[in-house]
Amino acid sequence: MLIHSARRMKAFQENIFTELADIKKAKVAQGIELIDLSIGSPDLAPPPSVLQTLAEEAANPNKFGYALKGTEDFHRAITNYYMRNYQVELDCDNEVLTLMGSQDGLVHLPMALCEPEDYVLVPDPGYTAYAAGVSMAGATMYPMPLKKESGYLPSLEDIPLEVCEKAKLMILNYPGNPIPVVASEGFFKAAITFAKRHNIVILHDFAYSELYYDRKPVSFLSVDGAKDVGIEMNSLSKSFNMAGCRIAYAAGNHELLQLLKRLKSNLDYGVFLPIQAAATVALDQPSEFLEKNRVIYRKRRDTLIGGFQQLGWK
Repeated sequence: MLIHSARRMKAFQENIFTELADIKKAKVAQGIELIDLSIGSPDLAPPPSVLQTLAEEAANPNKFGYALKGTEDFHRAITNYYMRNYQVELDCDNEVLTLMGSQDGLVHLPMALCEPEDYVLVPDPGYTAYAAGVSMAGATMYPMPLKKESGYLPSLEDIPLEVCEKAKLMILNYPGNPIPVVASEGFFKAAITFAKRHNIVILHDFAYSELYYDRKPVSFLSVDGAKDVGIEMNSLSKSFNMAGCRIAYAAGNHELLQLLKRLKSNLDYGVFLPIQAAATVALDQPSEFLEKNRVIYRKRRDTLIGGFQQLGWK
């Protein structure tokens, strides 16, 4: 049988992380010891209370039905977390949406918003999922270079007017991946003004919100006008070492969340209930775990950078 792939598959090569995993597997089989710096999958355990909750909930036979959506407890935990950490008030019924990992939201939101003739403004360099989402929507990426002279922030004034007029969505990511810069409140204010002027939705990828060393990152939603133009997506994968659980959330503009919710209702039936219960505990607990995580990562960073500098690489 001769199988012809859809034309859209030309935009989808094998994910780089899958490719690197295959290379790693082959090298390990040859007896080569590797340090894996490819996909950002934490090697530390989640908080003990999260492990305990997940085990107890998974042992309950009544927890294996379709979740369909985020539980009230999980959504309430998200709103409490935002108020406690960023003084942002969220309506847990209308301004929060549960995701199967933030990548779920990142790749699907463009499908809910964009037509083939639309542009999506993306950071360059940026996370690989941004390109995947734009390709799924059939839209066109417009790269926003992150240059040292501009503080690794996109120069919005350099985007041509004809691009702005066709742009439907702008993706921002601070703290960034792969450039770990933190954006200022002033930058977000400028981005919101820009978005309102050109009628562009903002999606802020906040997955690394708790991985900082000195200055606490600014939540996009904490800036006046943010809910008018966009949403913020955050994940428990990195902050709470729950990468394999695939649980995250989007918060902000009600209309945007309803669009994404409608699309997702045709794609999945929600996150496993025991995982939602464990994530609720993670968000509700005190922040000692997060600070301990930061101390470990800070030591690792210093060791890595110190070693590089001894080799002559600043």
